[in-house]
Amino acid sequence: MKNMRFLLVGVGGQGTILASNVLAELGISLGYDVKKAEVHGMSQRGGSVVSHVSWGEKVYSPVIPDGEADILIAFEKLEAIRFVGGVREKGMVLVNDYEITPLSVSSGMDVYPANEKIKASFKLVTDKVYWVRGVEIAKELGNIKAANVVLLGALSKILEMESDPWLKVIEARVPPKFVELNREAFQAGRQAVK
Repeated sequence: MKNMRFLLVGVGGQGTILASNVLAELGISLGYDVKKAEVHGMSQRGGSVVSHVSWGEKVYSPVIPDGEADILIAFEKLEAIRFVGGVREKGMVLVNDYEITPLSVSSGMDVYPANEKIKASFKLVTDKVYWVRGVEIAKELGNIKAANVVLLGALSKILEMESDPWLKVIEARVPPKFVELNREAFQAGRQAVK
């Protein structure tokens, strides 16, 4: 596999950091040089979370310049729009089909963009866009906090990678009582990709 640069974006509490930790540890387990950087902002208060993860023979910087990410993984739709400029031309976008209403929208000062507008913003960069109902799937499994692992499962399928290395890393990162839930969430994410 060539160098891969992943840009993960979400809102505080969605598990974006856990997902980026899994990606970084997976890259290490596969024998790559890995670099990772995070921006938490006001994440504990529902603000943006951005994480950069790069794998390769040799990675020199943890920060991915704008327009150079191979894959954008967005845990929330509005965050996907905000960061789609980070993806290289013909890169990939994986979107959790989920809305978290920001204060500007709930206060009536702004309007949450319709799906058509969101999809149009992706078309300017790439036609490789995958939508996954991560929160719905996780809710069906009994815990919406597993939505991040649903997206990781979808990503593994998109990258045409085997499940086992991913599951080993996930199982090492989550408390034992949540291992089975996360295994199910990962497999459900793989099945959600068409």
